[in-house]
Amino acid sequence: MKFKLQASSRAKVSAAVMGALKMAQMAEMPEEEFEKFLKGLESNRFFVLLKAAGAVNLAEFPAARYAARRYAGYGLKLSGGGLPELADGAGDLVALIQAVGQEKFEACFLRDAVMSDVQRAEECDITVKDAERLRDFVDRAFIQAEFEGAPEAPAAQVYSAVAGIELENGTPVLAFFHREIWKGRYKVDQEKLAELTRGLPPAERAGVEKTVKRLEFADKRKTTLYRALEIMLNIQAEYLVSGEPGRRRPLSQKTLARNLEAHPSVINRLVSNKSVQLPWGTEAPLDVLLPSAKQVNLERLYALAAQKPDLSDEGLRAELAAAHGVKLSRRSIAQYRKELSLAAGGRRPAESD
Repeated sequence: MKFKLQASSRAKVSAAVMGALKMAQMAEMPEEEFEKFLKGLESNRFFVLLKAAGAVNLAEFPAARYAARRYAGYGLKLSGGGLPELADGAGDLVALIQAVGQEKFEACFLRDAVMSDVQRAEECDITVKDAERLRDFVDRAFIQAEFEGAPEAPAAQVYSAVAGIELENGTPVLAFFHREIWKGRYKVDQEKLAELTRGLPPAERAGVEKTVKRLEFADKRKTTLYRALEIMLNIQAEYLVSGEPGRRRPLSQKTLARNLEAHPSVINRLVSNKSVQLPWGTEAPLDVLLPSAKQVNLERLYALAAQKPDLSDEGLRAELAAAHGVKLSRRSIAQYRKELSLAAGGRRPAESD
């Protein structure tokens, strides 16, 4: 009897481990791959049987909306790292792209490599200097993608765009890119499921139960990502409305996992290869909405130093505390200044410390 109990316990643990692995694998799927998985699942004869019996239904996500990606299809990976301008919606480069407009930006900078900067400036009604800046930015983006894709380079991080973030009456809202994924949640009617399986042969029953389990994993993946995005939009609303990176709030994956009551490894897999289109049109990894406290403080310090370049470390420390309620040591300020390659400003009161 004791052996049977132990074997039963091992079986339960094994099933739990296998379930966790399947969930993690599904969480890591890019949106395009997950969409194909769902189409295959819904064409499965067991799914058709479940739906016909009323054992499975689709329930709409609340207020789900859809959008098309703005700059898809030209090989320019705006979600790539190393281009800090992309996260800064208040930056003049983003404002310049918006002023030029999507159609002319694509025609003059993404498609046509023959035009001169003077021609681009005339066509887009901007200065030649601004045309040079935009062309340089696009060149850097393409060069970065080229080097990332070189065989001798480490494998490039590939991001899968989930949704665009739009502003509605000053509030960030989601507009999904993959309608087939976000058209609804799978709801299982347990009574009708039991009624259906009761009259099926063992092999058919096993097929139905396996399909239901896959539906449960798929639904958990959908709802976890949906809730994660909602939390991120709520926490980072000020940043998304203003476009100022310094207005982001610290939000770790561990904190997000705790709020979602999910395992941190699942959240890590879920967000590590996903991206969103920010309100100002650029695409960025979800990590932009999950900054560490240090990243946020670096952004805030950079903004303060840019506004008041003559401030000493002590002055910056006082400004940071007054503006954001963040109390850092002067040594931390000096280290952050070094990391940001900011020259020391004002007279540093090192002698009186």
